[in-house]
Amino acid sequence: MTTAETTETAVQSAAAPSPFPPIAEYAFLSNCHTGALVAPDGAIDWLCVPSFDSPSVFGSLLDRQAGFFRFAPYDVNHPTARTYEPGTNVLETTWKVPNGWVVVRDALTMGPRSGTDTVTPHTRPPADDDGDHMLVRTVECIDGNVEIELNCEPAFDYGREPVEWAMVGDGANAAQATGGGQSVRLVTDLGLGIEGNRVRGRHVLRTGEKAFCALTWADGFEAPATVEEANERLDTTCRFWRSWLSRARIPDHRWRDPVQRAALTIKGLTYMPTGATVAALTTSLPETPGGERNWDYRYTWMRDTTFTLHALHWLNLDWEADEFMQFVADVEATEDGSLQIMYGIDGRRDLTESTRDDMSGYAGAKPVRIGNGAFDQKQNDVFGAVLDSILQHTQESDRLPRRLWPIVQSQADCATRVWQNPDQGIWEARGAPKHYVSSKLMGWVALDRAAKLADIRGDADLNRTWRATADEIKEDILAKGLRADRVLRQHYETEALDASTLLAPIFGFLPGEDERMRASVLAVANELTEDGFVLRYRTEETDDGLSGKEGTFLICSFWLVSAYAIVGELQPARDLMERLLRISSPLGLYAEEFDAATGRFLGNFPQAFSHLALIEAAARIIVPEMLKGY
Repeated sequence: MTTAETTETAVQSAAAPSPFPPIAEYAFLSNCHTGALVAPDGAIDWLCVPSFDSPSVFGSLLDRQAGFFRFAPYDVNHPTARTYEPGTNVLETTWKVPNGWVVVRDALTMGPRSGTDTVTPHTRPPADDDGDHMLVRTVECIDGNVEIELNCEPAFDYGREPVEWAMVGDGANAAQATGGGQSVRLVTDLGLGIEGNRVRGRHVLRTGEKAFCALTWADGFEAPATVEEANERLDTTCRFWRSWLSRARIPDHRWRDPVQRAALTIKGLTYMPTGATVAALTTSLPETPGGERNWDYRYTWMRDTTFTLHALHWLNLDWEADEFMQFVADVEATEDGSLQIMYGIDGRRDLTESTRDDMSGYAGAKPVRIGNGAFDQKQNDVFGAVLDSILQHTQESDRLPRRLWPIVQSQADCATRVWQNPDQGIWEARGAPKHYVSSKLMGWVALDRAAKLADIRGDADLNRTWRATADEIKEDILAKGLRADRVLRQHYETEALDASTLLAPIFGFLPGEDERMRASVLAVANELTEDGFVLRYRTEETDDGLSGKEGTFLICSFWLVSAYAIVGELQPARDLMERLLRISSPLGLYAEEFDAATGRFLGNFPQAFSHLALIEAAARIIVPEMLKGY
C-alpha cells in the first residue's frame, strides 16, 4: 500500500491539527431561551436566535465560513485565563498583550421581566426574571494600552442566507444585519464600519478605560446605550444566576463546585417559555472524528425526564421540576396514545431530518444534520421514563395532579401492549429492531411505577393489573436477558454487553446485593471500557446502521459510578468519579463522549445527559459519606 493510500484510509484522530478549536475549549452562555459558544480567541462560534433550535446566526462551529462575532484584543488569539464569574454563566476572559492587560465579560443577559415576551412566547406562567434577548460584551483595560477589535460577521440560516448591513441612526455606533427573514442589531460605543458582509471596529483602550458592544434581537432592538448600562446588565445577570443557585440544596462536600456547575449548565439548557430541556446546545458535533455519527440534539427527549427529575428534586429545585412535568403534560401523543421519544422545545412533533451538504462540518465530519430522524422511532423505554418521572413528582409534591393521571393510564396501556415487541433501543439504533434488555427493563419500570401510582390513587384493580404485568416482564428478562454467567446482555439474541443495562440497579430492578446485579455491573466495568471509561456498546458487535467507531460515553461512565455505589463497591465508585471530574473541560463542562486515546471530547456540547448523570452519581456517594460523617 502506498503512503497516499495509507493516509487516505487512516482513522482521523480527535487531536489532529484543525482550524476548529477543541470542543472542550468552548465556553457556554445561556439566557434560558438560547445559548452561545465562545471560542478561546473570543469569537462567538455558535448562536441560534431567538431560541435553541432556531437557525444559526453564527455557525463557525460547523463551518469556518458560517459566521462569527469576535470582541477581543487585535491579533492575539490565546487568552491568559478564562473563568465563569462564581455561581453564574457569565464568562470573564483575561488577556495579556505586549503593551497591557484587558478583561472581557460576556453574557446572554437576564433581567427583571417587563411585559409580555413576544420574541419567544411563553406557555408557562412568567417568572420574575427572563431573558433579555441580547448578547452583551464589555472590555476594561486594567494596565497599559490595548487595541481592541470588534468583528461581527453573521451568516443567517446556517450560513445559507447572505447578510445586508445598514448603519442605524446618525452616528457610527449602531448597525443592523438583515437576511433570511431575520434581523439583529449591533450597538457599541466604538466607531463601526461596514465591510461587505461584516461590521468592524477598532479602538485603543488605556488603563481604566472601558468599552462595550451588544447584539440584540429584542422587541424594538432594545440594547444598552453606554458601557455603564452594559455592565449593569451583566451584573443583573450575575445576580439572577446566584439567586437561582442559592435555592439549590448542594451539600458542603469536596464535589460541591462540579455539582454547582452541572446545575448551572442544566438550568442553562432549559427553555424557559415552555419548561423543556434541550439535550444539548448543538447539532452535528461528531461522535466519531471526521465521521457520520452526527446528530441534532437541540430537542427534548422523553427519556431525559426521569434523569432531569432525579437531579432537580435532589437539588431541591422543585419549581424547575414542576415546569418540566407540565411540559410533558402538554405534549401531544401519537395516534396510538404513546408519547414520542422526543419533541421540539415548543412541543412540536415533526422533527424531520435534513442535511446541510454545503457545510464542511466540524473538522470535516459530515453530514451536518438539522432535525432528528429518530423522532418517530418506536423505542419502548419511553413509557418507563415518563411514568418514573410522574411517580417521582407525585412523591415530592405529595399529590398526583389530575392532569397527569390520563398520561399514567395511556402510557401504562401502551407499555402493556408493546413490551413484548422488538424496538430500536435506548440508543436509537438505525439497524434492525431487537429485543433490547434495557427496553424490557424500562417496560418493567413503566408498569411498576404505574402500579405504585394506582396505589396512591386508591385504585386497587389497576394496581393488581399493572403489578401482574410488571412481574411478567421481570420474569421474561430474567429468563431471556441473562448470559450463562448471569450477566445482563444487550438483547435477547446476543452475548454482547450494553451500558444501558446499568439502569437495572439505578431503577431498582433487583436489590443491589443481588449477585446478578453485581455481576452485570462488574462485567460492564471489565468488558465494556476503554482506559476505564465506558462505551455504550462495541460498534463491531452491534448493528446500529452506521459505520465507524465512537468514543466512550460520559453518561455511561457516570452510570457506572452510580451502579458501583448501589452494589456496594463504594471505593471503585469514588475512584471513577474522581477520574471523571478530572477530565471536565477547563470551565467544568462535559460533552457527550470522551476519546480516551487523545483526552478530547466528542459529540454535542454541553450535553445535558452527562451533567444530569454527574449529579446522580455524586449523590450516590455524597449521601452515604455524609451519613457516615466523612
